[in-house]
Amino acid sequence: MKLYSDFAAQRARQMTADVVALALIAISIATGIVVFSTVNQLAQFGVQMQNAGTDFRTSMTDVGTRLGGVPFIGEGISAPFSTASSAGDTLAAAGQTQQDLVLQAAIALGVGVAALPILIVLLVWLIPRLRFISRATRTRALMRSGLNTDLLALRALTHQKAGVIAKIAPDAVGAWRRSEPEVMQRLAGLELRSVGIRP
Repeated sequence: MKLYSDFAAQRARQMTADVVALALIAISIATGIVVFSTVNQLAQFGVQMQNAGTDFRTSMTDVGTRLGGVPFIGEGISAPFSTASSAGDTLAAAGQTQQDLVLQAAIALGVGVAALPILIVLLVWLIPRLRFISRATRTRALMRSGLNTDLLALRALTHQKAGVIAKIAPDAVGAWRRSEPEVMQRLAGLELRSVGIRP
């Protein structure tokens, strides 16, 4: 696998782009984590509400149990406290629901803040890099198996921009058909340079 160009300037640009892209991905992930942590702090209110509900339920249940032991009137006195303890359950459940909603929002915002820049970086950086690696690796393998100047020139005619080819020869296709050595060499060199392979 050929990751980088044989030409120093192109290789330096590729390495710089790789470092910048990886740094942007790391910054995006860190920003997403910060956003997640910040939003998730809002769940503290839910935790306090849940704790308050649990404490209230426990207190009402304890009071009801103690008063329930009073002879003759225990059952009547303890009934309101048992009813009140269910309000504590409702408060605790509301606190848990609030925590769940905040967690979902924190995950969505954290992932969204991290994912969008990462997606843009991958589209702008990774796809061209993978295309370069694929073409360079394939061309190097073909050269080792005997790819000649004619085929390299043909690949240049099919892969390179028309304006670049026209600078080599106004009738580059005709020159290729006539096997003009100078044009063939220049086209082959153009193709090799585009995939980062030194002739």
